[in-house]
Amino acid sequence: MTVGGEVVGSILGPGLCVLVGVTHDDTREHAKRLAAKLWSLRILDGEKSCSDLGAPLLVVSQFTLYGNAAKGRRPTWNAAAPGEVAEPMVDAVVAELRALGAHVETGVFGADMKVGLVNDGPITLVLDI
Repeated sequence: MTVGGEVVGSILGPGLCVLVGVTHDDTREHAKRLAAKLWSLRILDGEKSCSDLGAPLLVVSQFTLYGNAAKGRRPTWNAAAPGEVAEPMVDAVVAELRALGAHVETGVFGADMKVGLVNDGPITLVLDI
């Protein structure tokens, strides 16, 4: 993942690229539960988890996950928490993962990030906590 042409976060080999969207009523407890789920989710090769393999996670803040394009041609972002609420929640997910023993790389909150991804499978999941 790069910002302004500089690599700010990167993982190699098996691991997870985690796009974290935050909405208005998310709490520190949600962050803790999400971290535990991500660390133990058995979706890597051989039904292993990141905790089983010591696999890293790349955590990217992603308010666009709460975009709503149900009406018209322009999405709204009303369900996404504002930056001053969302940034501490993304930081909390990262802190909780690290407390569990995970190696976590991150982007830069609010920056124009370029994220490269090799999706093995492919598999993409939405986890609502």
